[in-house]
This record gives sequence, C-alpha cells and structure tokens, in this order.
Amino acid sequence: MPPHTGEIFRAFLRLGLTSFGGPIAHLEYFRREFVERRRWLSDPEFAQLLAVSQFLPGPASSQLGFGIGLLRGGTAGAIAAFTAFTLPSALLLFALATLPVPSGAAAVAVVLHALKLVAAVVVLDGVTRMARSLTPDAPRIAIAVVTAVLVTWLGAAWVQLVAIALAGVVGAVALRSTPPPSTAALPIAASPSRGLRLLAVFALGTLAAVLWPPSSASLTALAATMWRAGALVFGGGHVVLPLLEEGTVASGWLSQEYFLSGYGAAQLVPGPMFSFAAFLGAAVPTGAAPWISAAVAVLAIFAPGFLLIGAALPTWSRIVAHPTAARAVSGINAAVVGLLAAALIDPVLPAALVSRWDLAALALGFALQRMLHRPTLAVFTVCLLASAWIM
Repeated sequence: MPPHTGEIFRAFLRLGLTSFGGPIAHLEYFRREFVERRRWLSDPEFAQLLAVSQFLPGPASSQLGFGIGLLRGGTAGAIAAFTAFTLPSALLLFALATLPVPSGAAAVAVVLHALKLVAAVVVLDGVTRMARSLTPDAPRIAIAVVTAVLVTWLGAAWVQLVAIALAGVVGAVALRSTPPPSTAALPIAASPSRGLRLLAVFALGTLAAVLWPPSSASLTALAATMWRAGALVFGGGHVVLPLLEEGTVASGWLSQEYFLSGYGAAQLVPGPMFSFAAFLGAAVPTGAAPWISAAVAVLAIFAPGFLLIGAALPTWSRIVAHPTAARAVSGINAAVVGLLAAALIDPVLPAALVSRWDLAALALGFALQRMLHRPTLAVFTVCLLASAWIM
C-alpha cells in the first residue's frame, strides 16, 4: 500500500460518516479538514481544485475529494478517497432500498431541517474564511461580488461555467497591477498523454450511454442510465435528479413514489448525493442480485466525473505555471468565493431560514463554529432545538 493511502482512507471515511448538509456544505468540510486541519493543501490550491471541479460535469464535491486524494497519494489515494467518502452513504441507502421511508414523519422533518441549518452555518463560515484569503483586494472582491450576483440572478448551472471563465479572463487582464499571485502548479504526477487517454474513455463511454436504446431493465441499461446522469449534469447534487427520474421512473422501472422515498432518504444520510444511485440500483429489477445492481449504478454514475477530473488536472497543473495563467487562476479563485456566496444566498439560506428562531440558531451556531473551529455536536444541538421549536 502506498505511504499515504491508509491516511487518505481514514480521513475521507470520517468525512463520509459525518458530512451532512449536501454538496455545498461538503466543500467547506473538505476545506476545513484538508486546508486548516491537515494542511495537505493551501487555500489557493484548494480553490484551483474546486474551480476545476465546478467547471466540469459531474458531482463537484466528490470530484474535489478525488482530486485531493490524487494529489496526496496518486491513483491509489484517489480511489481510497472516493471509496471512503462514498461507501457509508451508499451502504445506508442500499440497506434502505427495500424499506419504506417515512418522508412525511414529524421527526424526520425536524432532523432534516436541523441538517439544513447546520449546512447554512458551515457554508457561511466557509465563505467568510475563504474570502479573507482569496479576495484580499478591491479587484478580486469585485470579481467575487459580480460572480455572486450573476449566479444568483440567472440561476442556471451554465452561468457558473461562464462566470469562472470570465473571472479567469478578467484576472489575467485586471490583476496585472497587483502583486503576482503565488499560484504554484498542482503536484500531479501524471502526463498529459495519460489525461488524453482518460478523456477518450470518457468520450467513448458517454457516446455509448447516449446511443443506448431504451429497453427493459438490465445491468447494461442501468449502467447506461447512470453514466448519462453522471456525464451530462453540471452542478451535481440535486441537479442530477431530473436525469435519474427520467431514466428510472419514465422508463417504467420504478414508481414515482418509490423514487421520491429514496430521494428523501438520500437527504438524511451523510456523504455525496450521487450515492442515491445505490438506492435506485438495488431497486431496479435488472435480474442480478441487488448488491450487484447497486454497485454497477454507483460506479457508473461516478466514473464520468472522475475520468474528467483525472484528464483535466495534469494539463491544468502545467498551464498555471505561466504568470498570465497564474493571474487568471487568481481571478478564478475570487470567482469561487462568489460561487459559494451565491449558493449560500440560494438555496442554502432560504431552505434553512423559515422563522426568526432559525436566524437566531444560525447566529449562535456560527458563533460556536468560530469558537470551536469545526462542526461539533454543540452546533447540531442548537440547530436541532431550533428546528424542533418551530416544527
């Protein structure tokens, strides 16, 4: 086993067991764990990985984790990061696949709302901390603000891609008068030719999945459905649901009620939202054992995003070594702050704040977060009490 593989697995397993709150919250959990606590990355390096993950289709938080594992421990580290972060939620959702989920029960609603409050606390803390290091001057503050306004106003997933690209252009031009950003190339031990091979595998897999004709449920049809969802969705998280619904409900494989019950369960478990594929895979009547179908579904939905991040990072690492590219990355880093601020504005805060008690819980949770420096039982307890009071 490579030197860091076990360490990577343990770190991501802890996150896979405790990272409630959805993909936006996961980004800050990762930053706190790997930038502040373990110091595997600097804030600029973390922002570079996050920008690449946001720019590519697929599950952004899982791609970010995969990239961190790749930087720390190569291919083995990337696989360890993915397995440890995904396995807890996938196993939980697989176990729930044959059980009714009482999505309307009062206790479930209280816990779900408390988790939304915790996510709001975590994201608010992350935005303020990243802003301090990645937007230290007026030009970069302006980039972050404009990005947040555009993404909040227009809302569509493609706006994030345009905002990142424009921020890179603006950074390359407008940041010439600022001190050169200390943007070192990410230490990826892989050649561009390997990246091209991964890109070719992604392209061939996506073409096959798109061209696969509608058919009755089978392992191959399930894999094609999940691959399409993982390859064609930008934004990850909840954005993937329409594609999954089209592939499993509209095809007649599952009922709408069963699909929604799984969606409710997926919101209550830690880890990536794409683990919902384990629930769907176990339920689709492919003719194979449920655990085989669930494993095929999980691997097929995550594989496209990981192929893309593996293909992009070697080239990215060489590009950012150029001074102009480094200034562009500095602008992109500022845009990342704007993207997280936009996510805080919508959907994180609207989902979490439904009464003045929620606002008080957010303020108290944020204060505890700053004093304790990491998610704790105290923050969740405050949010749970506020949730129980109003629901």
